[in-house]
Amino acid sequence: MAQPTGSALRDALAARIRFYRDLGITEFYRRPVDAAATPIETGAPGPGSPRTGPCSRGGDPWVGTWDANREERGAPGPCVRTGDVNQGSRGAPGPFVGTWDESTAAAVTPSLSASLTERMGEDSQATLESKIAALKIIREEIGDCTRCALHKGRNKLVFADGTPVARLMFIGEGPGADEDAQGLPFVGRAGQLLNNMIGAMGLKREEVYIANVVKCRPPGNRTPEPEEANTCSPFLFRQIDVVNPEVIVALGATAATYLLGARQPLAGLRGRVHNVRGAKLIVTYHPAYLLRDPRQKKEAWADLQIAMRELGLKAPNRN
Repeated sequence: MAQPTGSALRDALAARIRFYRDLGITEFYRRPVDAAATPIETGAPGPGSPRTGPCSRGGDPWVGTWDANREERGAPGPCVRTGDVNQGSRGAPGPFVGTWDESTAAAVTPSLSASLTERMGEDSQATLESKIAALKIIREEIGDCTRCALHKGRNKLVFADGTPVARLMFIGEGPGADEDAQGLPFVGRAGQLLNNMIGAMGLKREEVYIANVVKCRPPGNRTPEPEEANTCSPFLFRQIDVVNPEVIVALGATAATYLLGARQPLAGLRGRVHNVRGAKLIVTYHPAYLLRDPRQKKEAWADLQIAMRELGLKAPNRN
């Protein structure tokens, strides 16, 4: 999936900052700013040409190299030095300057990767391969599915995204228009917010597993009908059994309903730990709902902190 550049990247960074501020997080991790670093917004020439160096793509801990010349050409894969995020959180005009390197990423992000080998044992590679194979079997069994009426308006079936050895799994309701077009879950506006939520937990999207109750887009993004959800959810349950996550986060009432097997008010499900197929289940708001009512982001953050405690994770140190 193409990463944002230019003004789109600045908008993404601004959205991430607003997200943290909505959560009540006002102190962010900040490395000392290199006096020779180049202000992104001015485009001033830096020490050396082209300007390259370790950096963070869009504020996420994806370590890479930023090349201004490549970005100007619209080449795939550039990333931008984000620098003083705390300055942006105070509403200061910027500029966002600085560097991001491997040691910074390790310090800021309490990665799940380090615990994967211990969790899977010495045969970690074999475990990974077996899970990939098992998920492939499920996908092949689904095939070009026509089991319910949702297939009639489908562009692409949306199976899942992420690592099959994830300790944490997110489950939503169903694909939207962007997901239907790309064949991946949570890639539209709600997906960008979910990425921010994952980042706030100190994780990367590629460290978790993401799926939906139904794998085809309901017309007009309506809630899946019971017949549709009951037809598709057995495949989701098999995905859960293969991935075997320690914690599942149900995004919204529909996901919670079909995971728990009964419809209950979301307010009564939030704030506590449930058990589903050997995993601990945390229920929170769907990112699409948070886009409509940003005031609930603090409540969603409280839910995510429950999941973090269950996983033994601490929020990134951003001061």
